[in-house]
Amino acid sequence: MGEMSMNKAIHAAVRRDLDRFLDALQRFPAGDRTRAVQLATAWQNFDSQLTRHHEGEHEIAWPALEKLGVNRDLLTQLDAEHDTMAAALAASRTAMGRLRRTASAEDAAAAHAAIQELQRVTVEHLEHEEAEIEPVYLANEGSPELKAMGREFAKVGPAQGGTFFAWALDGATPAESAAITGTVPKPVLAVIAGVFGRSYRKTVAPTWRA
Repeated sequence: MGEMSMNKAIHAAVRRDLDRFLDALQRFPAGDRTRAVQLATAWQNFDSQLTRHHEGEHEIAWPALEKLGVNRDLLTQLDAEHDTMAAALAASRTAMGRLRRTASAEDAAAAHAAIQELQRVTVEHLEHEEAEIEPVYLANEGSPELKAMGREFAKVGPAQGGTFFAWALDGATPAESAAITGTVPKPVLAVIAGVFGRSYRKTVAPTWRA
């Protein structure tokens, strides 16, 4: 049994990015349009990754988990938390779009406040989900249901897959990296993350090195 599921490792990537945005927005240099565009580009990736993750849970993960005995009422509750998170994500999306246009101190502060609320509701959801679902993932590692679930999640194009792996591994701990890469053959991962993750490494990763 692994130390953590891939799902929990993805959650760690979400938490990292939320912390990164809050730190960057708190230190945003007013009037710096280059930095505003850089943060907006990183935001577009984060927005896409988080949206795909919670939508994929509803469409793919929940049916698999229900087959493994997870209560439907719990999954309905988690979906309601997804809805709350999606509303906060939409508010943050609007705030980050405004900052990209103005690069003003006021809009940086507004974006910081929006993402702070997004962080609050997201972390609350992630902690609830992990408490209830992580033991199920670990106890059923290698089961037919989870293997089938993994195949469904893997049905993405190489560009999307490469960006996902580059993002999820950016700043991951050794345990998180092992959880993310453990189900993908190393030669396949080398091509997907190495070749198709270049866009992330070129346009997003430098945002957090600035």
